[in-house]
Amino acid sequence: MPDIILKQLGLCDYDPVWRRMQAFTDTRDETTADELWLVEHPPVFTLGLNGKPEHVLDPGPIPVIPVDRGGQVTYHGPGQAVLYVLVDLRRRGLGVRALVTLLEQAVIAFLADHGIRAEARPDAPGVYVNGAKIAALGLRVRRGASYHGLALNVDPDLSAFARINPCGYEGLETTSLKALGVEMDVETAGRAVADKLTQSLTP
Repeated sequence: MPDIILKQLGLCDYDPVWRRMQAFTDTRDETTADELWLVEHPPVFTLGLNGKPEHVLDPGPIPVIPVDRGGQVTYHGPGQAVLYVLVDLRRRGLGVRALVTLLEQAVIAFLADHGIRAEARPDAPGVYVNGAKIAALGLRVRRGASYHGLALNVDPDLSAFARINPCGYEGLETTSLKALGVEMDVETAGRAVADKLTQSLTP
């Protein structure tokens, strides 16, 4: 099975990266290596396929982009490690739920390394610390392969989440590594989570 390639894209506008994910997924074949893309985005709200516009309370100057992942509305911005997961699920024998679990467990294991106890919730995908969301998940599967992925709050502007009902939950609190006392840059945190995920995806 081909290795998993990690690409670090730096700070990139959301829309072009999304279009690149679609194109990658539509043109890949059984020989294409799986890729993880680590990226930061300028401030943007994305509204998933199940997203209800009323969950966008007050976007202000931040653009709102309807996208083709599952889930509701979320925020991306500087200080957040976004990991896009471009994986051939059929080749790896995974279903969507299994991939969601692997993503959640990668974040939980990373946080545990830094003394933070986190958990997943069966009713709301993502990772939570004391009830506050620290990582959001949203995926799309097309032609047997996944794209989109997870967003880990390292040190973003958490006040932006007050402009929405995060993931469709009114009053849902959010937190970050910085708020929990862990000083780390986005690239280091993202690479650590990517390493955990790669280990769990590799037989």
